[in-house]
Amino acid sequence: MSRIVYLNGTWLPEADAKVSVFDRGFLFADAIYEVTAVIGGKLIDYHGHSARLQRSLSELGIPCPLSEPSLLDAHREIVHRNRLDEGLIYLQISRGAADRDFAYPAKAEPTLVLFTQAKPILNNPRSETGISIATLPDWRWERRDIKTVQLLYPSMAKMEAMRRGADDAWLVEDGLVTEGSAATAHIVKADGTLVTRGLSNALLHGITRASIMDLARGAGMAVEERAFSVEEAQAAAEAFITSATNFSTSVIKIDEVTIGDGKPGSVSRRLRALYTESRLASAI
Repeated sequence: MSRIVYLNGTWLPEADAKVSVFDRGFLFADAIYEVTAVIGGKLIDYHGHSARLQRSLSELGIPCPLSEPSLLDAHREIVHRNRLDEGLIYLQISRGAADRDFAYPAKAEPTLVLFTQAKPILNNPRSETGISIATLPDWRWERRDIKTVQLLYPSMAKMEAMRRGADDAWLVEDGLVTEGSAATAHIVKADGTLVTRGLSNALLHGITRASIMDLARGAGMAVEERAFSVEEAQAAAEAFITSATNFSTSVIKIDEVTIGDGKPGSVSRRLRALYTESRLASAI
């Protein structure tokens, strides 16, 4: 069955959804996006993603085409129309179509697209096995806190990591890990302390990251918000990533160095369980 997508106020079969060749998202990557997980037909951490969406739009000066209640209604409607039980909703908003010019157009109607992907999240096989990581230089722009569609370098990094036999990449700047190609990077010290890089323009302000850190503190874990090196990560008791797609997934190898005993660690597994339980309970 063809998916139903949302495009500028209209519900369409995916084959009929068309965007202008003059859309600035296509020409300049002048667009932002968000990803919301769906479990049991309900939205996970939606309000956090909605707040980050508004921040990204504000940073780029793009007006949101829908009110917040209407945007929530659109998310619920696309779940219903596609009978989505488990998977993801991708939202993209560009500045809109205009004749090609580096300067922003004085008047342009933003382009708003939503589409779904059905995929296993709760029973993702990688949550049982863990993943391997290759480290690569972080050559992205310096406003990574804005969730733009400028994803070419993360895609290149992921492909290079896979070429090296790893599952994904962690990006490194000035000797310190910034984040993964599409996820937040975390380590756990031998004493059980969770270490996660502090928020700045150097990395995306992860919604799952924030939830995991709140849950860790609530469970009595020590939490340090600071940068860490590749060497510290390789020597850590555990390492893991978080994102809307992965929830919490253990990292068992970094650049061919085995982390801990080479199996998903108890802390990351516990945090995944806590996150899943709490988010399913608060899903809307």
